[in-house]
Amino acid sequence: MARIVLVNPRFEKSYWGLEYALPLVGKKANLPTACLPLLAAITPEEHQVTLVDENIQSIDFDLLAQADIVGLTGMSVQRKRMREILTELKRRNIFTVVGGPWVTVHEEYFGELADVIFIGEAETTWPEFLRAKQTGTHQVRYEQPSKTDMSGVPAPRYDLLDMNQYLFGSIQISRGCPFQCEFCDIIVTFGRRPRLKATPQVLVELESLRAKKMEIAFIVDDNLIGNKQMIKPILKEVANWQSIHGYPLTFFAEASLDLADDTELMELMVACNIQAIFVGVESPKEESLQETKKFQNLRAGGTMIEKIHRIQKAGMEVWAGMIVGFDNDDEAIFDHQAAFVQEARVVHVMLGMLTAIPKTPLYDRLLKDSRLDLADTSEFGTNILPLRMTRQALRDGYMRTMKELNSVDSFFDRTDSLYLDRNFQFDKARQTYWRKHRRAWAVHQAKTLTRCVALYWRLMKQVKEPSLRKEYRKRILRLWKTRRETAALFVYILKCATHYHYMKLSNDMFREDLGVTNTF
Repeated sequence: MARIVLVNPRFEKSYWGLEYALPLVGKKANLPTACLPLLAAITPEEHQVTLVDENIQSIDFDLLAQADIVGLTGMSVQRKRMREILTELKRRNIFTVVGGPWVTVHEEYFGELADVIFIGEAETTWPEFLRAKQTGTHQVRYEQPSKTDMSGVPAPRYDLLDMNQYLFGSIQISRGCPFQCEFCDIIVTFGRRPRLKATPQVLVELESLRAKKMEIAFIVDDNLIGNKQMIKPILKEVANWQSIHGYPLTFFAEASLDLADDTELMELMVACNIQAIFVGVESPKEESLQETKKFQNLRAGGTMIEKIHRIQKAGMEVWAGMIVGFDNDDEAIFDHQAAFVQEARVVHVMLGMLTAIPKTPLYDRLLKDSRLDLADTSEFGTNILPLRMTRQALRDGYMRTMKELNSVDSFFDRTDSLYLDRNFQFDKARQTYWRKHRRAWAVHQAKTLTRCVALYWRLMKQVKEPSLRKEYRKRILRLWKTRRETAALFVYILKCATHYHYMKLSNDMFREDLGVTNTF
């Protein structure tokens, strides 16, 4: 029996981290990293497993020193903290293994700080390593010879985490994406053939989230609709589960823009109570999309804005990933990006500078062309050398656009354009359910209104800027006068909290002591 501690390092402040908004909603982190509870689930029962998420609790290195094995995971934005933790673990002579997205694409990054590294998925290599470790025959590098069969993946051990500290829960249904975007490391790690769990597995995980009293969950699949035919039967059963249980979960997910071309699929997602979709739009420039092989955004069936509006009309809000710095981008791209998201009525815009991740086709191409900054960090916030503007122009344009997109007027003009329009109905499935279950509707109304009051009070108490509090009050009152719906009111107050985070994050970019935060 081995004592195992699995650690997720804290994140730097980022667009999705919501660090400035979390105190307003009484949470410590946005959502749990999916790999830790999953690793715990595939660990043989004879071992003792402890999960440590530094985003909700401090690391007790004395506790780690008592473990037989300490496992560390992390993404590229966590790599600095990962190195700090590994250095301390090495100093204490603690046996350490490292896996996750960053070491998968940059195997040599941590050098000799780790005793063992895991590349890619680990459903078979993790138990294999634990067996070998007991006999002293373990390897120093593990990589599965084939991709994981998702039908055999167990439910994550959420019982080992304090889920009350997270704003959202998380669930994974599939891995892999069929597309070939040049900058993306997902197809490097998970491949281009989407692999899905079986419906019973998904329903077990939904029950697990419900048992933990989670009400919002992020479907972490990098493209939920990568295999449209296989996902539809699963969505039908999820929609049925929601109806039986009174729609206890609200979902948001990631999908490609070709979702707009499949009416049945959109209807199924709405029936599942998926209320928001993150879409990789990347650029309003067709040349840049061609360049990066984002061909799915260029398919016939309307413009990208028309497709976004189609998804919105179906009942789902669209959040957009946008990128600046493609070879076809000059300094005009910043104004084009801002104009695009305004017309598309996209409230949440994760704007990032193009970054070349090791092992991706983009990295290989730019390395061959001597257009990579190989330093670990850069004052310019990205490792690429742009083609049609200077590095400083890219950095400054990015920072300026981030600040503009998240200004009070720009953010709330987009929000009001969407939410003050009564034709945007984002809660369709539950509205249909409540028309047949009036008592459930009344209970939910009272509960939501109570939450609105509590969140509004925190917003007014914790936002220190008087002008900002005044703006939030004005905008919230306008929404309530237009739409007397408690669900819309609650979402709108949440928008104010997230705006506070985005605005603070954008302002931080202009502080020289913090450097540039690339949200990519």
